[in-house]
Amino acid sequence: MKRKIKKDWCKHNFCHSCKCGGAVYFLGFIGAAIYYISTATSFWMGVLGFLKSLVWPVFLVLQAFQFLAI
Repeated sequence: MKRKIKKDWCKHNFCHSCKCGGAVYFLGFIGAAIYYISTATSFWMGVLGFLKSLVWPVFLVLQAFQFLAI
């Protein structure tokens, strides 16, 4: 027999923390897109900058590892 989880329990403990990560990612995406597109020297570099802004956490973790020399 499966145990039913109350919706109130999920709503107050876990679901709110998931939404904050999406908001931080979205703000980071907007900031990275503005940065990469504003520094682009051509149209295709702007397109590449937009694609880079989609995966900005990868660059953040890479720089953090290089700083920590791991």
